[in-house]
Amino acid sequence: MKTLALTLVIAMVPGTSMAQTDVNITKDLPSVTVPTETGPVEIGRIQDTDNEVSGEWALTSRPCPEFCIQPYSPAEGVTTIGELELMEMLQDPEAVVVDSRTHDWFAGGTIPGAINIPYTYVVDELARLGCAPDFDGWDCETAKPVALFCNGIWCGQSPTAIRNMIKAGYPADRIFYYRGGMQVWHLLGLTVTGGE
Repeated sequence: MKTLALTLVIAMVPGTSMAQTDVNITKDLPSVTVPTETGPVEIGRIQDTDNEVSGEWALTSRPCPEFCIQPYSPAEGVTTIGELELMEMLQDPEAVVVDSRTHDWFAGGTIPGAINIPYTYVVDELARLGCAPDFDGWDCETAKPVALFCNGIWCGQSPTAIRNMIKAGYPADRIFYYRGGMQVWHLLGLTVTGGE
């Protein structure tokens, strides 16, 4: 994965300055802009310092099975990443960020710039990630760096997709796992597109 500097986006409104932004992504980074199929989207954090996570994203005790805590790394050779690394990948034209949740979850809101490839279909869609079909399945020599995520550390959709990709021949060292998923993305008050 190429390491790219996060693009600094400052909305300059007369009479305002970056110092007036209360809730930045990092100390010096108020937001980033990522390309999407419908045009650029600015990712920032909710500026309401009284904002709280509610609804589905506030649930802490999901029944296991099926919603068991996932391992830090879903497979050997896969790199687990956080939000800043995911934002770098969203800006990298060579990388792909995949929301591996089922379409109903994706339709309810996702990370800007992510494409939806449900975990149950990921092996059928490897051509979208740089692989080519061959007689034995897939040739993934030119596979792109890809980050996968799902609903959070209790969600097995992206870990399942990652293991299936590796079995199909996708190089593990080109796979990145955003373990925090949508739950941590919401917890941090980061921009979500689609959904309500």
